[in-house]
Amino acid sequence: MTAKVLISDKLSPTAVQIFKDRGLVVDFQPELCNDKQALAEVIGGYDRLAVRSATKLTEKVLGRANGLKVIGRAGIGVDNIDIEAATAKGIIVMNTPFGNSITTAEHAISLLLALARQIPAADTSTQAGKWEKSRFMGVEITGKTLGVIGCGNIGSIVAQRAIGLRMKVIAFDPFLSPERAAELGVEKVDLDTIFARADFLTLHTPLTDKTRNIISADALSRMKKGVRIINCARGGLIDEAALKEALETGHVAGAALDVFAEEPATDNPLFGVPNLICTPHLGAATTEAQENVALQVAEQMCDYLISGAISNAINSPSITAEEAPSIKPFLTLAEQLGSFAGQLTETGVLGIRIEYEGDVAQMNTKALTASVVTGVLKPLLQTVNTVSAPAMAKQRGIHIEETFREQQGAYENYIRLTIVTERQERSVAGTVFSDGRPRIIQVKGINMESEFSPHMLYITNEDRPGFIGGLGTCLGDVGVNIATFALGRQAPGGDAIALISVDALIEGETLEAVRALEHVKQAKPLAF
Repeated sequence: MTAKVLISDKLSPTAVQIFKDRGLVVDFQPELCNDKQALAEVIGGYDRLAVRSATKLTEKVLGRANGLKVIGRAGIGVDNIDIEAATAKGIIVMNTPFGNSITTAEHAISLLLALARQIPAADTSTQAGKWEKSRFMGVEITGKTLGVIGCGNIGSIVAQRAIGLRMKVIAFDPFLSPERAAELGVEKVDLDTIFARADFLTLHTPLTDKTRNIISADALSRMKKGVRIINCARGGLIDEAALKEALETGHVAGAALDVFAEEPATDNPLFGVPNLICTPHLGAATTEAQENVALQVAEQMCDYLISGAISNAINSPSITAEEAPSIKPFLTLAEQLGSFAGQLTETGVLGIRIEYEGDVAQMNTKALTASVVTGVLKPLLQTVNTVSAPAMAKQRGIHIEETFREQQGAYENYIRLTIVTERQERSVAGTVFSDGRPRIIQVKGINMESEFSPHMLYITNEDRPGFIGGLGTCLGDVGVNIATFALGRQAPGGDAIALISVDALIEGETLEAVRALEHVKQAKPLAF
């Protein structure tokens, strides 16, 4: 079936053509960004959706998106998308965090210079016929200290540009390593030091519970008198009421804001405050940036369709196009191992332990673990995938533990899964052979080898003579054909396991007949 993509925001013709060139059916309906009801009515007919910031994907709208697999956001901010609701529906949300980085960084530098020289106010005054040269006394930025809060992609570009303007740059970012700070030429400091030393302060951090109102009344009181503040990141990082007071008292010499707590900011308490520059969220508003993010999101969504590559996903492990071919059979193995354990689990799952051994331990184990958890939960929850499974496991208090080690046994790659339930622990291990096909190699500590097949029968039994013959006769009498038969045992005469691939699902009276066989302890059908 041909994939269908809905574009509900303005996207460049080149980006639209990328979808068409890859064989997708494209519906370009940018007017839907202003009509949530109309969007909700049609969204169920698409498996891909490309948006900008105007389309508001609320829980109600996403509730109608039963066939949607991926949302591509042309741009970095995803405030217009209910990520939790999308995750619960198993929808991958991708953004394009790098397509507008340079543009946003340049806007921050532009605002910094405009703030230092009071350019907007001077322009307004001059065009009004005044000549107030002495009124607009500015400050040089050379030699001044710029504090950067958030030194990621955009923040690091701002830092490099500021160093080129001969500013001294100090940065606060919990994820900034000393090596990266040295590479950028910035001094890594804590937040208190930023507040105490910065002549100019620029924000480049996402809006989270930890960063909301990071520029609070208390933070402003600890800043150097005469500080100038720039925000091209997200609204909500600054307590706007506190900033208004600090501007009015002169403690803050000026502020330049491109983002606001409420947008569109047609009415804001800061408007009219002296020494304030405002722009209407122009950080990404250049021709180059708009084209870049549109092309990037189209390429990402098409790559996911064609190769399974997941790039810049907000709520799913990313898989590059380069690693997709090599990791794909291990993703299949991981989900099938999870499914094997999940189908045999009859009580509440408390924990999931996953051991990665050999080369697989160096792969994208975040994606592999998501596949394992998907396999475990799917028999219980049905509508779950690698996007929603980790969140569902967390909601249910299921503890997930991962272990990594170099090759120790005979297999170059080895994944072992242990399910901890209210009553017991059950383990299953597998590998991928050179033919690319996943194999089970161990169940409950018993070594055995079996391929996965659409219909299987799992049996635990006592290792006694006549068991295999009795089972074969039982299945043969009802016309069930055995495709493969794998056996393993702990010790002669001890517990044993049989994994049988059959041509059809075993259920009803046939299953009860197997369970009634002598020496059989448990018999359960499995489907893959």
